[in-house]
Amino acid sequence: MRHLKVIRHTERLQPPLPHPPALSRRDLLSLHDLTPAEVDFLLQLALRMKVHPTRYKHALEGKTLALLFEKPSLRTRVTFDVGMGQLGGRAVYLGPEEVGLGQRESVKDVALNLSRWVEGIMARVFSHASLRGLAENAPVPVINGLSDFEHPCQALGDYLTLLEQKACLAGFMLAWVGDGNNVAHSLIYGAARLGVHMRVATPPGYEPRPDVVAAARREGGDIQITHDPSEAVAGADAVYTDVWVSMGQEDEMETRRRAFRPFQVNGDLMRRAGPQALFMHCLPARRGQEVTDEVIDSPRSVVYDQAENRLHIQKAILMALLS
Repeated sequence: MRHLKVIRHTERLQPPLPHPPALSRRDLLSLHDLTPAEVDFLLQLALRMKVHPTRYKHALEGKTLALLFEKPSLRTRVTFDVGMGQLGGRAVYLGPEEVGLGQRESVKDVALNLSRWVEGIMARVFSHASLRGLAENAPVPVINGLSDFEHPCQALGDYLTLLEQKACLAGFMLAWVGDGNNVAHSLIYGAARLGVHMRVATPPGYEPRPDVVAAARREGGDIQITHDPSEAVAGADAVYTDVWVSMGQEDEMETRRRAFRPFQVNGDLMRRAGPQALFMHCLPARRGQEVTDEVIDSPRSVVYDQAENRLHIQKAILMALLS
């Protein structure tokens, strides 16, 4: 596993990275679909694009991305829309009322129609099966903007943030505290590709899917599962949490709040981590539930860096898949 190197703003950039043919016109539904070299490429491209955005301002000129949303969004919608604009292209927003996947119109027909008009589809959906249906029927690239199974764009933006902060990810210790959800799945897959050690602490019954953990371990990932948040964060370089109740789980709210209360990331828990440990959250946060103000507003919090880097990694993904 070669070490990833941060490109500092003061460094002279080399010529643009070669475009790996394997990524062009590909779907991005899961981080498990990417090789370590492809993850490396996207992170390095994002760093270059962040430093010198004007070099890429015509990269996707004349191209259009469909933004298909079943769930509301702040970061995903804005960063993909703004990202396409900064690359010279344009984005078209389609909410539930325009599409109604599988209700107003079949997933197959939506995919086939959109493919006649746009060069790519970004979809934020309830069911991962909807994404697979779009990808199976659309000849243009389909990007997972979030599903119930994974959130690969979020995880790539998170690893971009860590790369900027720590310069080298091999051997990094990331602690996840909370629900073993879609973000956790993508981080686990990413950890296996980047040489990151990952400890996951959840209440019993809320662990990440066993097949995700098994797949990451087969690929050499050091993934540990525990039910003790203190054990997970001990000596960690970063502590990551997410909401206890995601969209679509509102009927489980009280059950989840009781189960996750001991997993709140607060000052006491952060003090068990490494002395320079970062705090991470994919946002939106429920302050006073999964994290306290003391932690999320502390100098060790990089949550707004993560949010900013969604723009830069999204632009790299669009460049790689659509150009």
